Amino acid sequence: MTRGAERPGSPEQPVVLLVAGLADLTVSTLGSVLGMVRGLLRRSDTAELVAEAEQDLIARGRLVLDQYAAAPPAHLEVLARHAMARQAGDGV
Repeated sequence: MTRGAERPGSPEQPVVLLVAGLADLTVSTLGSVLGMVRGLLRRSDTAELVAEAEQDLIARGRLVLDQYAAAPPAHLEVLARHAMARQAGDGV
C-alpha cells in the first residue's frame, strides 16, 4: 500500500504504529544480545574477559571521580600566594 493510497485512520493509529515499531526494535535487540551472550559463553577465556572488563570499569570510574570530584583551589589562597610571590619578587 503506497502512502497516497492509505486510508485515513483513527487518531490511535500513530500510537499503535509506534508501539509496534518499539516492540520490533526490542525483539531484534534482545536477539542480538542473546547471540552475543551465547558467543561469550562458548569462549574459553571468559574469566579473563570478565577480569579485564572489571579492571577497565575501575579505571574508568577513577577517571570520572578524579575529573568531577577534584575541588578547585580556594580563591583567597591563590590570591595570597600571588601576593606573597609579588612581595618576595619586590624584595619587601
